[in-house]
Amino acid sequence: MRASGSGLSLGLISMEREFRMKKRILLAAMHHESNSFNPIIAGENDFRVRVGEEMFRDLPHNNAVRGIRETLEAAGCELVPTRSVSAVPNGEVDKAFFLKEKAAILEQARQEKEKGIDGLCLALHGSMRVHDFGEAEGPFLEEVRALFPHTPIYASLDTHSTMTAKMARNADGFVAYKCAPHTDQYETGAHAAKMLLHALEGKPACHAWVKVPLLIAGEQSSSLVSPMKDLQAELQKREAAQGILASSYLMGFPWSDNPESSAGVYVVAEDQEQANEEALYLADLLWKTRKKFCFQTETYEPKKALDLAFEAIARGDRTPIYISDSGDNPTAGSSSDVTGLLALLLNHPETAKLKVPALFGGIYDPRATLALKGKVGEEMELTFGAGFDRKNSQPLTCRGQCMAYISDWTGFGHPSDVALFRTGNVDIILAEKHIGYTGTKLFLDLGRDPARAELVLVKLGYLTPEHSAIAARSIMALSQGSTNEALATLPYKLVPRPIYPLDPELSYKAEEHLQA
Repeated sequence: MRASGSGLSLGLISMEREFRMKKRILLAAMHHESNSFNPIIAGENDFRVRVGEEMFRDLPHNNAVRGIRETLEAAGCELVPTRSVSAVPNGEVDKAFFLKEKAAILEQARQEKEKGIDGLCLALHGSMRVHDFGEAEGPFLEEVRALFPHTPIYASLDTHSTMTAKMARNADGFVAYKCAPHTDQYETGAHAAKMLLHALEGKPACHAWVKVPLLIAGEQSSSLVSPMKDLQAELQKREAAQGILASSYLMGFPWSDNPESSAGVYVVAEDQEQANEEALYLADLLWKTRKKFCFQTETYEPKKALDLAFEAIARGDRTPIYISDSGDNPTAGSSSDVTGLLALLLNHPETAKLKVPALFGGIYDPRATLALKGKVGEEMELTFGAGFDRKNSQPLTCRGQCMAYISDWTGFGHPSDVALFRTGNVDIILAEKHIGYTGTKLFLDLGRDPARAELVLVKLGYLTPEHSAIAARSIMALSQGSTNEALATLPYKLVPRPIYPLDPELSYKAEEHLQA
């Protein structure tokens, strides 16, 4: 977990002096990572909408809204929660749904403005895209700013945010997660809140943004390993300097084909010249490091990944061995219904020899999942997969047995029915909703402990900490889907060119991209 940065310690804020009269702070959250290569249009059934005080219920510790809330409450502020709109990464967002939710937040904000609002603190993603509309956060912030033209607005962002001109123009400051996997969401929310408190003390803040024309696959930019680990360490060291309020590397989202696609650096400082200099330094450092980004785990084509895993099991190597189905990663917005790697597993001659059935998490298929309801213990023929993405695979029809079924499982976003279907010595998780497989709870709740398996295949890129903690070996399969790790294989049409690595000989001067 990252260290608290920027010298904005809440303990340094003289609450008795500055907040003798409570400041009213308006809160809102909008969080979705939108994959334009995924054919699914994410709508009302995919999102969880929380209104008012419900925004604060059942929040995990690692949550930006929680970090914002607890920091502002500790400073004696009166919180005005409006609306939280969030979902598991998926395809682009339905336009009608987005416009409805945006209008609802703005209407609540308009009503609260009459009672007086001293500041706004928002939890945003930064790479939310709306079908037939474009970027989400920029237009949202533009309308918020029109409603509150002289009120400080600060927001937290995801590491994989794509900064745009509308975003930069219409907020006073942003700060992004520094950890990938994102284990510092609470700290980032708290950081955004501290910047707002700084502004409410009447202290100056300026920002600088520098675009860096890069597309970097998320699995190449984990902050647990170099070069991202070194880049973030340098950033945090410099962020602690006097006058720097926040520094962020914004790595963009490579699985969204849009005209704003790019990485970038965003700095908030008390002095504009200092903000500019810091942003230029960090942007130049990121650009010089671009060729060092690479896969940090074993990475192979799908068949070779399986062959190597089975060879290790046959040798008696430690298990479980994990294989990531990286091309169809739902937590990076893929459809989670591509069957290519699963088909290879079911047809591999070594699968039947496993002492314990392999675990596969999982397939998003509402029809197939609900077909298993009330059928635990029964054998049947089931067709599943490729209900949305027919370009990268086809449905599978298998005879097997329903091993477990849970209605309204609540471990990941929206409640979802989930099932465990055994076929061909493989236990396959089927989900009624578009969920992620970032933790072990779902496996355990369905009666399978991944730590006791020999082989676990999961729709992820890099392993999350829970899976990594039990994996004896991690292999990433360069499978196909909406999150292909080999970015050059994706059918980009809208990204600004030239951009690295699609245009490897691109020349770049950070100062030509500075916007203050």
